[in-house]
Amino acid sequence: MPTKEPVLTRRRSQRSALRFWIPFLLFGAVFFSLFSACIRSAPNEVVIYVALDKEFSEPILKDLEKELDLKILAKYDQESNKTVGLVNDILQNRRRPRGDLFWNNEILHTLRLQQEGLLESCSAEASENFPPQFVSPEKLWFGFASRARVLIINKNLIPDALNYPRSILELADPKWKGKCAMARPMFGTTATHAAVLFESLGHEKGKDLFSSIAGNAGIEGGNKTVAQKVSRGEYAWGLTDTDDAIIEIEEGNPVAIVFPDQAEDQMGTLFIPNTLAIIKNGPNTERAKILLNRLLQEDIELRLAEGPSAQIPMNKTLENYSRVTKDQGPIKIMKIDYSAAARNWNKVSETLLSIFP
Repeated sequence: MPTKEPVLTRRRSQRSALRFWIPFLLFGAVFFSLFSACIRSAPNEVVIYVALDKEFSEPILKDLEKELDLKILAKYDQESNKTVGLVNDILQNRRRPRGDLFWNNEILHTLRLQQEGLLESCSAEASENFPPQFVSPEKLWFGFASRARVLIINKNLIPDALNYPRSILELADPKWKGKCAMARPMFGTTATHAAVLFESLGHEKGKDLFSSIAGNAGIEGGNKTVAQKVSRGEYAWGLTDTDDAIIEIEEGNPVAIVFPDQAEDQMGTLFIPNTLAIIKNGPNTERAKILLNRLLQEDIELRLAEGPSAQIPMNKTLENYSRVTKDQGPIKIMKIDYSAAARNWNKVSETLLSIFP
């Protein structure tokens, strides 16, 4: 019958074996870390998350890929929830970001990422030409190429301009019941607009307003759908963005644009900029900063202004280049606290979900 090895001897033997393997294990760990870093940060590559419609942003990124000699990998998402989907991806991967640069088509969710500490500061000389309210004091985000929240009117259904609606509050007016529409206010610029209105009116008044709208207006999947259905005469008018409205006008459809709430006692029209922000601890931060700086140059805003989306330039040197606003004269712009709206978004979104399940 074999004798058992003493416990003390066996433990000494195990420790000796462990000491023998430690250098190899440490080398393996270092090698794996370096190998992972190489995979994660490919040479000359940058990953950009893009919420602006692919048809507007992709041609620009393709051209910059050649100009900057960068491999630009763009991640897009679907129309109905693209901004929220991309933001959730950034939030879920905060410990190991997969993206480097966020090109958002609005500002609310960019500010949410800032409040979560997920953005990195970046110097951008061109930002000096932009209004201060569209540039983060800490240089964590930069606003450019705005859209305005406007009313699109079917001129066949409302032939007299004197009868056009003039305020977004008319979405809750019973005289327009079933004749007006807006996008579901959980995503994109409609969510930003909702957050701003809750902040401006106060939570209870905001809740009352959207509850009334829910029972009065058609609720569609996106701003583009609203614009298209107004053009087809399914609604007399709706709330949408300038980029979706101008497409309908330039296709020759019988629609008009109204910049709402322009009277002295009204709140003004909401302008929502695109925003650029560096994702903190992304795999290709330095190359992302190069791309961000390039996207803020005048020719990019001019290209977005002259292109199908008709974005409204924010750069002071391009203030006369918007084909959406050129015949409007001075426009009263809504004064807002974007940061406060972003801070309260979780509470607002819960309220909106109870109204728009």
